[in-house]
Amino acid sequence: MNKSLNNFKKKLISTLTIIITLSSITFSFADGARVVTLGADLSEEQKNKMLSYFGVNKDEVVILEVNNQEERAYLEGIASEAQLGTKTFSCAYVEPTASGNGINVKTANLTWLTSSMVASTLTTAGLTDANCVVASVFPVSGTGALTGIMKAFEDATGEALDEEKKELASEELIITGDLGEEIGQDKATGVINDIKTEIIKNNTSDTNQIAETINNVTNNYNITLNPSQQQQIEDLMVKISEQDYNYNEMKDTLNGIKDTVDEKLEAMGEDIKKGVIETITGFFTGIGDWFAGLFDNSSDMGILENTNDSLLGENAVIDATNEETINLPTQEEAQGFFEKIWNWFIGLFNNDSNNESLEDNTNEPTQDNPINENLNNNEEMPISTENTIEENIDNKNDALKEEVNENELNEDVNTQNEKQNMNDNTTDTSINTTYETTN
Repeated sequence: MNKSLNNFKKKLISTLTIIITLSSITFSFADGARVVTLGADLSEEQKNKMLSYFGVNKDEVVILEVNNQEERAYLEGIASEAQLGTKTFSCAYVEPTASGNGINVKTANLTWLTSSMVASTLTTAGLTDANCVVASVFPVSGTGALTGIMKAFEDATGEALDEEKKELASEELIITGDLGEEIGQDKATGVINDIKTEIIKNNTSDTNQIAETINNVTNNYNITLNPSQQQQIEDLMVKISEQDYNYNEMKDTLNGIKDTVDEKLEAMGEDIKKGVIETITGFFTGIGDWFAGLFDNSSDMGILENTNDSLLGENAVIDATNEETINLPTQEEAQGFFEKIWNWFIGLFNNDSNNESLEDNTNEPTQDNPINENLNNNEEMPISTENTIEENIDNKNDALKEEVNENELNEDVNTQNEKQNMNDNTTDTSINTTYETTN
């Protein structure tokens, strides 16, 4: 029995050692360099703050600047002057990832865009696998975000994206953003993403079929487009249908965006209609994804997990295609968590003189056992390192009950004494009164 326990302890300690070691190491599976683009109109102090937010030093990444002229190269004629502005403050951090990882996006302080909106437009630009963080030191619209990401991705991979696809992505961004101002950002993202998915998946090029697809999707979202919006989306989808997109390379990201949007809308009480075939397909796909997830943890959030969200203040708007990357604990906090687990197990199994202590719970507390922290500051009670948390709490509760019973007993005795004293005083007074009367 003791031999088996010792073997278990050794294996457990070895496992925890590996976990703690891994928690202090940062892995990168990027296929290319990591590139940061900084808004050209930020001050040096603001630029340094953004690098701190991204969790990098200047010598760890390639740093580029994006100015307003570069924004206008893709957005002029599509975006309004108010949207274009005259200065660029948005910053982007891009990390190309292994094939199949998809597009993961995190945004901070962008008021006009969401992470899903950015991810969807990036698929139109021709990106397939990348982690992207887009942020600003203070709230901005974020129209320059896409330009920064595309520039960073091209520099990181050393490959230029197709110019026509980049222009289509910029056009899609503006159309989605404008629609979002009327029906909500998430719903607008879902509408455009679903239409685009159907067009690319079915290789639709006929304008009547494109119009029918738009009508079907908007009906699912229970919205009605005005003639101008209908025409804008039709024109965009015709252009997209003319490109050589590979649906198999895009489907995971496109479907992931749909799932994220659906979850957000459902949380807000929105009901998205689905056809019978789509519902059945989604059900079995969900089962397949669930089983696949049990054995496949290959999704690499990379740089999304290294941001310091608290650095931008409590009011910063943080959004991500994967909510688990929002407000993550710092590396120090994560290390502290693993140390607590380590100490707990060490305290639980640290029992070289154990057999007697299992029967006699009178051992003094040890410094290595976090369970030995007192439940209150009134009394220190020795607790065995062999006790479980539940046993220790039960022991402490028993001690507290005994203390309460003793206090109640003392109070009863004191009360009886006080009553006796009152009776004695009353008797004495009566005797004195009688004596004086008699005299």
